[in-house]
Amino acid sequence: MGDITGFLKIRRKEAGNRPIQERICDYSEVEQILNSEDRMLQASRCMDCGVPFCHWSCPVDNLIPEWNDLLYRGDWKEAYNRLSATNNFPEFTGRICPALCEHGCVLNIRNEPVTIRENEVAIVERAFTEGYIRPVTPSRRTGRKVAVVGSGPAGMAAADILNKSGHEVTLFEKDIKAGGLLRYGIPDFKLSKAIIDRRLDLMIAEGLTVKTGIEVGKDIKAKELLSGFDAVCLTVGAGQPRDISVEGRSLAGIYFALDFLGGQNRSYSGESIDEGEVITARGKKVLVIGGGDTGSDCVGTSMRHKAEQVTQIEIMPKPPVDRRVDNPWPYYAKVLKTSTSHEEGCNRYWSLSTVRFVGNDGHVTGVEVEEVEWISDMGKTVMKVIPGTRRIIEADMVLLAMGFIHPVLDGLISDLDIQLDGRKNVMVGDDFHTSIPGVFAAGDTVSGATLVVRAIASGRGVAEAINQYLSKNCNE
Repeated sequence: MGDITGFLKIRRKEAGNRPIQERICDYSEVEQILNSEDRMLQASRCMDCGVPFCHWSCPVDNLIPEWNDLLYRGDWKEAYNRLSATNNFPEFTGRICPALCEHGCVLNIRNEPVTIRENEVAIVERAFTEGYIRPVTPSRRTGRKVAVVGSGPAGMAAADILNKSGHEVTLFEKDIKAGGLLRYGIPDFKLSKAIIDRRLDLMIAEGLTVKTGIEVGKDIKAKELLSGFDAVCLTVGAGQPRDISVEGRSLAGIYFALDFLGGQNRSYSGESIDEGEVITARGKKVLVIGGGDTGSDCVGTSMRHKAEQVTQIEIMPKPPVDRRVDNPWPYYAKVLKTSTSHEEGCNRYWSLSTVRFVGNDGHVTGVEVEEVEWISDMGKTVMKVIPGTRRIIEADMVLLAMGFIHPVLDGLISDLDIQLDGRKNVMVGDDFHTSIPGVFAAGDTVSGATLVVRAIASGRGVAEAINQYLSKNCNE
């Protein structure tokens, strides 16, 4: 390492965020940047660990100590080369990854991990600015054709590697722009869509074919897809949202989170939206059901819509501020998360179960909830209702942000009659192969909803599996 005692001399310094009163008035990215000198000093804090638990924690196996050392030395170009060796899209993960690596950092024992995520995005942005990143087309083409269905992070990663391997790759997307949930699920204040377009333009310049506005299984039937390509990769995501079946569910004013977030992103990017499909939180009392990242995104978007009040509830208990004994370092810390959206103004409640929706003239006016507690019963954690705790939270707009349960089955998956697992995700073997010869699957399609960084890792894995399949089954 360049400075093996850097962590003793330099304290953790984050780039910080734009002022709340400024950022809630626009959709520009919230996070700020450090100057190059400070960023290099932050990289010097990376220790010469005997076991780099940051690397162990990272789903894409980032060579974190190596590129931190190169960053400290000022060799930005080589730092990017090491970073891109394991991660196709560090400009995405550097912005929206929950930084599993920092949870595993040895310095996190004292709650001052290296600013790994921020260092990552600084390296890739410097690489784009300095022109280190240029289109590189394959030296030869194999003549093999691969279809990748779904252009989220898993699909983009798979398509990128398969194209670089020399195959003729077509990336299909049902929406009018590629990017999947990166584009239509994550707000612009966390990930500017210009960042996605920049990468897609690069991939297209390298020979990737991107076809948008085409729903495979509807506009193109499965038989046509199978007959036209040597291999098919399904990365359609886990698009089926978790619903709630209680009295009053049919009342107007209750929406799935992704309909709200996707509509906002489409509107902000200038896409055409029917007036009846516009969902606005302006002047409303918004209740978000679900305490995860999607719920947080709904909070931040509602604040920018100028909602009158925003409340977020979660059925699980409130996490502790500090690690518990049964959740030690270097594992991911299951502690209370306060996002930038929460900082912008939100009432948060935990251990609340939704009993029913109440309304007037067919429109929701509130949600009746009751408190619950989670107890251990014969080795299992079970929920118990606390009697006498029912109350109504006023709301004239409710957003269901309780996660996603499995891929949308109607269309391509049902058309293929592909084998599913017990959770209705597409079943694959260790080689990502489905029950249909020549058809592979990866990302949330296989695992259920997960992190962007895990989706990228899965996309990289399926690309390698498809490469091996083509080399064995398609003689040149």
